[in-house]
Amino acid sequence: MKPLHIAVVNLKRLLREGGNIFFVFIFPIALVLLIGVQFGGNFAPSVGISQGDQGDLATSIVSALGSETSIQLVRFDGEQELVDAVETGRTQVGVILPAGMDEDVAAGDVADVGYLSRPDGAGPQLQGLVAAAIAEVLRPVGAARFAAEETGVSFEEALETATQVAASIEPIDIEVRSVGEAIFPDTLGRFDLGASSQLVLFVFLTALAGSSALILTRQLGVSRRMLSTPTPISSIVLGESLGRFGTALLQGVYIMILTLIVFGVDWGDPLGAIALLVGLSAVGAGAGMLMGATFSNDQQAGGVGVVIALGMAALGGAMLPLELFSPTMQRIAHITPHAWALDGFAELVRRGGGVVDILPELGVLAAYAVVLFALASWRLRVAITRP
Repeated sequence: MKPLHIAVVNLKRLLREGGNIFFVFIFPIALVLLIGVQFGGNFAPSVGISQGDQGDLATSIVSALGSETSIQLVRFDGEQELVDAVETGRTQVGVILPAGMDEDVAAGDVADVGYLSRPDGAGPQLQGLVAAAIAEVLRPVGAARFAAEETGVSFEEALETATQVAASIEPIDIEVRSVGEAIFPDTLGRFDLGASSQLVLFVFLTALAGSSALILTRQLGVSRRMLSTPTPISSIVLGESLGRFGTALLQGVYIMILTLIVFGVDWGDPLGAIALLVGLSAVGAGAGMLMGATFSNDQQAGGVGVVIALGMAALGGAMLPLELFSPTMQRIAHITPHAWALDGFAELVRRGGGVVDILPELGVLAAYAVVLFALASWRLRVAITRP
């Protein structure tokens, strides 16, 4: 029971520090939200439109853009409101259909359609889509203008005929096929990729940060006073290990449950996801224990721990998906436990695997944990019993 009491004390110390509440419970969820909003899939960019002309052509352009399933059309009452929306990022691009557009086209003049976008973002990509939709609507206009000049009929009559002919033409069927295996499947949720990467990053980071509490325990002589009681050294080592492990596991479970409820994140097979989390938490706890038993200054350990955690996260694919790494960098990345954990989550979430499919990843994480805990236990015994 004594190891459990020591572990519970460590968890209470975690929850009592105000800074930990932010970095353990708030900051990871905020990053999942930010990454999902900025880079997540299943996201239709918004196209704002200001319709100054209520004529047939302008209305047809609005209908054509509204039928595009890859964008979300948002109407604005005036040009200035649309400009403000693009400037502030509330909509990615803006389209302005000027007043008197139908009359200008009927008179043979050029109708200037405004296009607004920020220099960054999806503006250049969406410009082609908007231009194609407008060109499709205005296609009969050119034919009508040519017919009116050549035959002498009115433009309105020629436009009506050209529109009917254009509607009767059979469209060309274009078949699009995907060859090979997609890096990220279409079924991948908007927040799924960011959730797993942030889980791996913060579970390991929090476990390393927990080394500071172990160093303070040694500095204040708490470990030596426990050793002077009928408490064997093995109970102290086990209790401190359980404290680090419980801290990492608590944060991981919190991230999983909250992202599942709030963002609908798919973690795949529940047993497989929990097994990966347990393995990753054990690795992080072992690394935190080793640091806590090695360093004698908690500030030094905290700074080194952050550098190590962020460096390993970047190398292991927690900041940029491993699929985007070169083959050489992918091999190098797998010296970190992060890469193995992320491979396991990718198997569960993107390929629908189960516990059996991630046994290699679980085995590697278990090996990391055993080695780190063995080194940490030996070093902590020396640090506590050394005169």
